[in-house]
Order: sequence, then structure tokens, then C-alpha cells
Amino acid sequence: MGRSRLLRTIAIFFLAAAQFASAQAKSKASETAKPAPRLKVGDIAPDFTLKTMNSDGLKDVSLHDYKGKKSVVLAFYVFAFTGG
Repeated sequence: MGRSRLLRTIAIFFLAAAQFASAQAKSKASETAKPAPRLKVGDIAPDFTLKTMNSDGLKDVSLHDYKGKKSVVLAFYVFAFTGG
């Protein structure tokens, strides 16, 4: 009787662990789901201003500063250069 009880306990433990792992995987999948983009290809980007550090120190840079002058490529690196 003691051995069968131990085997049932182990089986319940593994089933609970598998269920927990499945729930964690589903949770991570929902966290990584991408939201619908607000801008589409060809849309005009809204104006914005960022603070940037260059050789002259801290400087404000706005998108409208480049209108009609240059092409602009925006790249976002989530948690880049941070401890997160």
C-alpha cells in the first residue's frame, strides 16, 4: 500500500509540473504576441523629439529636422544597454 501511494504522489507531482509548464508556455506566448501596428507602410510618421548624446553633449533631435533632407531609419532595441 505504501509503494502505490508513493507512485500516485509522484505521478500527481509530474502531472502538476507538466500543467504548470504548459501554463507558463501559454503565458509567454501571449506576452510575445505583437499588437496591431498603428502605422502602415507608406504612412507619414508622426513628428517626435528625442534626446540624444553626441560629441557635443545632450541634444534634442526631431524628425521634422530631416524632412525633405534625408532618409530616416528608426531602430528600436528593447532593453538595449540596460540591466533589464
